[in-house]
Amino acid sequence: MNNKVSVPFMLLGILFCVCLIASNLLETKVVRIGPLTATAGLIVFPISYILNDCIAEVWGFKKARLIIWSGFAMNFLVVLFAQFAVMLPAAPFWEGEEGFNFVFGMAPRIAFASFTAFLAGSFLNAYVMSRMKLRSKGRHFSLRAIASTLAGESADSLIFFPIAFGGIIPLRELLLMILTQAVLKSLYEAAALPVTVRAVRYIKRVDGSDVYDENISYNILKVKDI
Repeated sequence: MNNKVSVPFMLLGILFCVCLIASNLLETKVVRIGPLTATAGLIVFPISYILNDCIAEVWGFKKARLIIWSGFAMNFLVVLFAQFAVMLPAAPFWEGEEGFNFVFGMAPRIAFASFTAFLAGSFLNAYVMSRMKLRSKGRHFSLRAIASTLAGESADSLIFFPIAFGGIIPLRELLLMILTQAVLKSLYEAAALPVTVRAVRYIKRVDGSDVYDENISYNILKVKDI
């Protein structure tokens, strides 16, 4: 069994964690895109699903599981450090305390929503990609990428918004945000698909890896099994 990780895998894993941390902070801002309401996390969060697809496709579910839990741990550390920063007394001349505390003071609730939604959505995305790859014998990557993202993004939005913004945003707006976010993220994935396809082909060629998840455990807690 090969427990080593390659440079491409390491780089994608780092980028995956950065995207999650950035989206966790950007989710604190609600934005308007024409008539639609969404969160600023829309800018970067779908990239994590694209990376998830690449990792699950090239290295399989077990490596994707490792990266998902790594992202979870890095997000947790950032939130923990942020809370320490919030608790520290501000300098008397600093005028940014209110804005800083709004973003990072709101972080625990958003972080909990993000962590829960992220785990459900990311593991569902990786699972669907893995199972569909086996059934299709490695064909139809584009279809598998879209289907897995739809499953993952839908689960993510259905979990995240009620926990993060329930009682803060009116119910009608909340439901609209759930639908809007899931659709926009999936369209984001579809628009980026040509790049994703080329990236996957390139990584497979350079890394020499193309894993099929035959006879593996999909238990999300088996992190050491890589």
